[in-house]
Order: sequence, then C-alpha cells, then structure tokens
Amino acid sequence: MKLTDFKALTFDCYGTLIDWESGMFEGLEPLTARLATPLSRNQVLEAHARHESSQQLRTPAKNYRDLLPIVYKRLAEEWGIAVSWRECVAYGQSVKNWPAFPDSAGALQYLKRHYKLVILSNVDNESFAASNEKLQVEFDAIYTAEDCGSYKPSDRNFEYMLKKLESLGIQKHEILHTAESMFHDHGPANRHGLASCWIYRRYEQEGFGATMHPGDMPKYDFRFNSMADLAKAHQEALRG
Repeated sequence: MKLTDFKALTFDCYGTLIDWESGMFEGLEPLTARLATPLSRNQVLEAHARHESSQQLRTPAKNYRDLLPIVYKRLAEEWGIAVSWRECVAYGQSVKNWPAFPDSAGALQYLKRHYKLVILSNVDNESFAASNEKLQVEFDAIYTAEDCGSYKPSDRNFEYMLKKLESLGIQKHEILHTAESMFHDHGPANRHGLASCWIYRRYEQEGFGATMHPGDMPKYDFRFNSMADLAKAHQEALRG
C-alpha cells in the first residue's frame, strides 16, 4: 500500500488540523484558574473528554457549540466551582478561536494538488467555517456532526460520509482516512474497512488527552507525527 494509491483524503479536523487541545485549555482558563488544587493540562483534557463523550452520546443531535456549554457546566460541578450560564456559553463560542497547527495550511495546500480533500468532523457548520478560514484551503466536501445528526465514533457518521462520497464518484478503496484520534476515527475506520493514516500529534505526550481511551488499539496503515511529515512522505512516494 502506497500513499499514491488513493484518490481522496478524509480528515478529522480537531486534533489533526486544528490544535483543539490548546484551544480547549485556553478556553477553560476562567474555570481552571479557580481550582483549589491545580490540575495538569492532561488531567484537565481527560476530564473534558469524559464529559464531552458522555454528552455526545446523550444528545447526539445537539450542535457542538451548544454541547460545549454543558461540558463546561459539568466540569464546574465536578470541580466544585460556581459558574454562570453566560460563562458556559462563552466557552461554546470559543471554537472559532482555536488555532490551526502551524503546518496544517501548507500541507493541505500541497495535498490539494494530488487528492480530493474531505472533512468528517464532530463540530457544527458555523464553528467549522471559522476553523476553515485558518486552514486556507477549499475542501471538496465537508461533513459535520450537525449534518449527520450524531457524533463520531458513531458508525452513522462514517456511513453518511461513504454514501455521499460514492455520489461524488469516490469509492471506499480510494479513501485514506487521516486522523489523530484512535477513539473517534481509527476505530470506526477499521469497522468500515477504510485504510487509515494516524497523524500522531501527541507523540511526545502520554495518554490520549482530549479523546477517550479507545480500548484495544485500532490498526492503521500509515503513521506520521505531523501533516508536514505526511506531505513530505507523499513527495518521496512520487519520486519513488
């Protein structure tokens, strides 16, 4: 299997292209600043992952910008901090401020010359639109949790994407699903028989951060520590 075997790259966005952990941690600062006992960055992110995943299961049709305020409220309750609903809502609106990884835009612009580029993201369309401006590329298709009515790792999201891509003339064997999260992306990619590429952004850190532990580790076909490394490997594959 070679990188040049595929017609489309389907991307998770947050954690892969957008640095959601830095964005989350900064957005939670009004809350974490009031902790009686400070928590590490990973402890904060892991608590966020627990409440986010639980809420996504309970309210799968709720838009991400409306779901995050509930996560903020649950964190405040867990940490014994009183917060206003206005503060919770402000956190839900913070997604538009989350930064892109420094290498994302350039790598995407290069890859756009060789593949169809597709987003399969766990956010709403309004939030993604703000992130897309930071990525500086025109995606060929964008599928959000708002579109699907559910959140990854639900199989519904992948079924939706595969059906829509088929209507664009892209078959399953022509797709390389490209993502950081083992829980949200590589697990369901395995179940749907998709080739996958792990962008291991957390390679220098322990644990799974803002994503849940996947249980048994899914398999993957390629692994790179950044989008820049993926673009470089594609250039080498063309030369080879």
